[in-house]
Amino acid sequence: MTDFLYRADIGAFRFLNSFAGVSDAGDMLVRFCAVYLLYVVIAVVLMFFVYGLACRHGEDRSRRLTAAWVIAWSAVVARLVIAEPLRILVSRSRPFEILAGVRQLVAHPSGASMPSGHASLAFGIAAGIAWSYPKTSIVFFIAALAVGVGRVAAGVHWPGDILAGAVAGIAGAAIVRAAMTRYRAPRPPLLQGTEESRG
Repeated sequence: MTDFLYRADIGAFRFLNSFAGVSDAGDMLVRFCAVYLLYVVIAVVLMFFVYGLACRHGEDRSRRLTAAWVIAWSAVVARLVIAEPLRILVSRSRPFEILAGVRQLVAHPSGASMPSGHASLAFGIAAGIAWSYPKTSIVFFIAALAVGVGRVAAGVHWPGDILAGAVAGIAGAAIVRAAMTRYRAPRPPLLQGTEESRG
């Protein structure tokens, strides 16, 4: 089973990496997805956070800021708490280290390949958004997938690294969501009674 997964990982990598070096426009797209798209995603999230701060309506402002914090913490937990220790423990070599003929479009240090830090961060953001804005999160999941595919096509990650990063990202968001649900301050009983009497 392990041998099958390894061969499947190599096969999927060879397929995606075969798109590198075909055309200048294609290489630009791969580099953008592999390196810069994640920065665009982070910039959009920061704009959302700033918009929440600027929002005057109290309830809407609170909702947006809560969502922004959930997104931020989901990304942090996914990337630093889950992915980074696993990268150290697994210490997997990158494709360009062990395979011949890899078309590497992005310069990158050796080692620490699994899980992908970019993928864990991107999927952590997308999964964090899904909690409050499930429809909007579809766009961010597509962007996260594009980041992962770009990293593989650029020759710096295995497809399995991206899958592991996606799991880390979703797990990070799930941990944050569970913590928020568990430790969310309960509503005062007096307020609850007042609302019930109004109903």
